[in-house]
Amino acid sequence: MIESIGGLGALKGPVAPGIAPKAAPVEGERSFKEILQDSLSSVNQLQKEADQVMEKYTKGQASQDQVMVAFKKAQIAFEAMLQIRNKLVDAFEEIQRMRI
Repeated sequence: MIESIGGLGALKGPVAPGIAPKAAPVEGERSFKEILQDSLSSVNQLQKEADQVMEKYTKGQASQDQVMVAFKKAQIAFEAMLQIRNKLVDAFEEIQRMRI
């Protein structure tokens, strides 16, 4: 078996044609999946907080302003996440239309 090619180091097993091996994650870097999951979690948390403020309002423990601010934060976060989702779907569809 070939140990190295052109000073590039040892080959690490068979690689299928047209498929690049996964790069090892660098310490401290987060994957796209982790970033997306964190974003979804934060949007979900904002919506839960808005619901909690609404419950407090019905009990007389929160003001109308607090309710409006909490719901507006949740709405803005949700709309931003929706726009990100739309861009990802557009990118995926564009990749599907590419010819190999």
